[in-house]
Amino acid sequence: MNEMDMEYCLSALRALLAIDSPSGFTEKVSDYLIDELTRLGYEPHKTRKGGVVCCLGGEGNGLMLMAHVDTLGGIVSTVKSNGRLTISPVGGLRAENCETENCRVYTRFSGTYSGTLQLCNASVHVNGDYNDQKRTFQSTEVVLDEPVGSAQDTRALGIEVGDFVCFDPRTVITDSGYIKSRFLDDKLSAAMLLAFAKEIREHDRTLKRKVYLHFTVYEEVGHGASASVPEDVEELISVDMGCVGDGLTCTEREVSICAKDSGGPYDYGVTTALVEAAKAAGVKYAVDVYPYYGSDVEASLRAGYDVRHGLIGAGVYASHGYERSHIEGVENTLKLLEAYTL
Repeated sequence: MNEMDMEYCLSALRALLAIDSPSGFTEKVSDYLIDELTRLGYEPHKTRKGGVVCCLGGEGNGLMLMAHVDTLGGIVSTVKSNGRLTISPVGGLRAENCETENCRVYTRFSGTYSGTLQLCNASVHVNGDYNDQKRTFQSTEVVLDEPVGSAQDTRALGIEVGDFVCFDPRTVITDSGYIKSRFLDDKLSAAMLLAFAKEIREHDRTLKRKVYLHFTVYEEVGHGASASVPEDVEELISVDMGCVGDGLTCTEREVSICAKDSGGPYDYGVTTALVEAAKAAGVKYAVDVYPYYGSDVEASLRAGYDVRHGLIGAGVYASHGYERSHIEGVENTLKLLEAYTL
């Protein structure tokens, strides 16, 4: 990808991260994708589940590239007697990773309110058990930035059980090329697919085969890609975060090719072809096994689709927390996508 493409990729990433979109609350991010793909000259459509599918062109042996734009988040589960909120996590959100984070509460009919997730009785000058308290969603609460002191006060604002709670991404891109934010899983990959689509259209690149994009919206709760795979698709590749951690070889500067995760091995032929493409293009890559991971393409297989499947992604550290990748990891992932499809 050239410099302008990378600039676009990072711009799209910032735009995607700025849109709150936990699983089940994704209409605005899907609308953004529809508008952006249409602006690039494509004809995307929204699925009944709310995801976005777009054909990039090409003929024969259909390939679908998948990324998800739903994120972790929370839903109000209790309006407490003190006017504060208990939340139920959406996806794998962890209380210990969200403590002291700013958030927004989206009411159904009365607008949006800001707050912070705090440990109950959060002051170390008051709470002698502060250090020993286990952080859970029962021991933490959303403290609203409103003068409320009772459940009645909070409900008068229009806040009720079932309202979504969305956390600040805190996006930072450093001069040294590191990309830090919540929800790089998987909006970083979604931005890369948009940059890939832009490259195809603006430079009239010829695809080796017919290629679709599918931006799913329920991956974090397990059924994102369980529907909406076109009949002519023979192969699915999930472009999701590559794992970085103890026992793995990938870094944030590489593209990871997953051989196996907790759902089992990925298609041997697809994985081999991805490695061959990476080698031929001089891409910096790693092949790893992810011990605690599941992907969109596995949801497709469980739904009964007869397809081959693979998984790649830029290396991302500290998954489901405050995540970090690097521009070089993005570049290597895009180079692999080009080598595999063009």
